[in-house]
Amino acid sequence: MPSLSDSPAPVILGRAPVGARAIAAIARGATVVLDEAALARMADLHRRVGEAVSGGRAIYGLTTGVGDLYSVALRPDELSRAQMNMLRSHASGVGEPLDATGARAIMAVLVEAFLKGASGVSPDLVVTMTAMLNRGVTPVAPIAGSVGYLIATSHIGLAIFGEGEAFFAGERLPGGEALACAGIPLHQPGAREGHSLISNACEITGLGALAVARIETLLPLADLAGAMSLEALRGNTRGYDPRLHRLRPHPGQIATADRLLSLLDGSEILAANRDHRLQDALSLRCIPQVHGAARDTFEHVRRVIEIEIDSVTDNPVFTLEDDELVALPGGNGHGAPTALALDHLAIAIAALSTISQARSDRLTSRHLSGLPAFLADGSAAHSGFMIPPYVAAGLAGDNRALAAPASVHTVSTCAGQEDHVSMGVSAALKARKAADNLADILSIELLCAAEALDLHAPLRPGRGTAAARDAIRSRVPRRLEDRVMAPDLAAVRALIDGGDLQAFVAAAIRSE
Repeated sequence: MPSLSDSPAPVILGRAPVGARAIAAIARGATVVLDEAALARMADLHRRVGEAVSGGRAIYGLTTGVGDLYSVALRPDELSRAQMNMLRSHASGVGEPLDATGARAIMAVLVEAFLKGASGVSPDLVVTMTAMLNRGVTPVAPIAGSVGYLIATSHIGLAIFGEGEAFFAGERLPGGEALACAGIPLHQPGAREGHSLISNACEITGLGALAVARIETLLPLADLAGAMSLEALRGNTRGYDPRLHRLRPHPGQIATADRLLSLLDGSEILAANRDHRLQDALSLRCIPQVHGAARDTFEHVRRVIEIEIDSVTDNPVFTLEDDELVALPGGNGHGAPTALALDHLAIAIAALSTISQARSDRLTSRHLSGLPAFLADGSAAHSGFMIPPYVAAGLAGDNRALAAPASVHTVSTCAGQEDHVSMGVSAALKARKAADNLADILSIELLCAAEALDLHAPLRPGRGTAAARDAIRSRVPRRLEDRVMAPDLAAVRALIDGGDLQAFVAAAIRSE
C-alpha cells in the first residue's frame, strides 16, 4: 500500500453515492473526509436507540442475543459486554490476514453504510474508523471461513475497540497498542456497535469493489492487446465494421468494435496486408463479441456493487416514523445480489483470459502466424517467446477454475437459523484473484504482440497500437537474443498497474 503522503485525492463519505473507484482509492491510501450532516443524522438516531434500550424494548441483536439466541433477552448490565462478546466469539477467521487494501476496502464500505444513519451506532464509531484509515492502522483480519459475512468484520471490530491485532508503521501490534501509537483515542462500544459491524454484507462489497475497479482498468487493455495481435498477424478489420454490429446491437459489442478501429486507425501494416486473409480466426474476428459481452457483464456487476455500496445491509435497521423509532429486522445482510454478480464477473474474466491466451499462442506459432517461430531469429540456440504463452495457458486455466460459481454452494448454518448463506466472500475473492491473473495474461500478449509488430518494420502500426508498442519499448528492449524473461513480463505488468500504458495510448488517440 502506498504511504498516506502519496495518496490520491481525498474521498468524501456520507454525502453522495460512492462508486467502486472511490472505495478502491481509499483502499490504496486516499484520505477519508466525513460529511458533517451525515454525522448529525447518526447522532440523532443513536440517541433514539439509547432511549429505546432504556425503555426496555426488545430489539434483535441489541437487547437480545443473535442467531438462534434471538429470543433470549439481555439484562441492562449485559448490553455492553454482549457487544464485545459478539466480536470475540465471531472472530474465528483462519489463515493469512487480508492484505491491507482488502481490509481497508471493507472498512470504507462499513463507514459509508453507517453514515446512512440507519444502523443506530454513534458518530464516534465512524470517527474512530476514519482515523484508523487516515493514519494507517489496518486490522489483522483473516477471512478464510466466511460464508458471506461475520468473519473479517469481527476481527476488524476487535481492532477498532482496542483488542485483536492491527498493522501500523510496518509492525503487527496488539490492537490497543496500534491505536495508541497512531494517537487514536480508544472508543468503548455502545449500543449495537459490536453487532452492527458483523451483521452486514460489507465483506463481499468491499472486496467486490476492488475486483470491479481492477477490471474497469483491464477492459481497455484487453482491447489494446487484441488490436496489437490482429495487426501483427496481418488480420483485417472487416469484422469490426459498425454496419455489422448495428445488426446485433449489444452495447459492449458496439463499443469494443469502435475502440478497436480507433486503436488501429492509420495502420500501415494493415493497409499493406489488406487482402492477406479473407477471414481471421475467431480470437481475432470475434474480439467485439467476446470482449463486448465481458463489457456488458462488467457494467451489470458494477451497478450491483455500487448499489450495494450505497446501501444499508445491517440487521436490524432503524427509521423514524411520526417521530417514533421503528426497528426493522430483515435479511438485507444476505449477500445474494453481490455473490451472483461476482460469480458472473469471474466467468467474464475467464472469457477474456482464454481469448487472450489463444492470441498469444497464435502470435508465437509460425504455422499460424507466418512470423518466425516463437518470434525468435530461427536458430535452434534461441527459444524466444516459446514459454510465455505456456504461462498464459496456465493462468487462463486457473481462471477457468475460478469461474466455477461459489454462490451455488450454500449450506445451513447457525443451528438452522441461517439456513441459506450466500458464499459471497468466496465469489469476491475468486473474482479478485482472477482479475490479478488477467493482468499477467494481458502482459504476456502485449509483450508478444509488441515484438511481432517490430518484425513488420518499417511499416508503422496504428495510432493506438504504435503508442502501446512505444510505451513497452521504453521499458523493455527488443529480444534479439535470449535473456531472462521474467523481468520483461514484470516491466509490462508495471506499466499496466501504474496506469501508464493506458494513459500513453489515450493521449496518442486524443492527439490526432
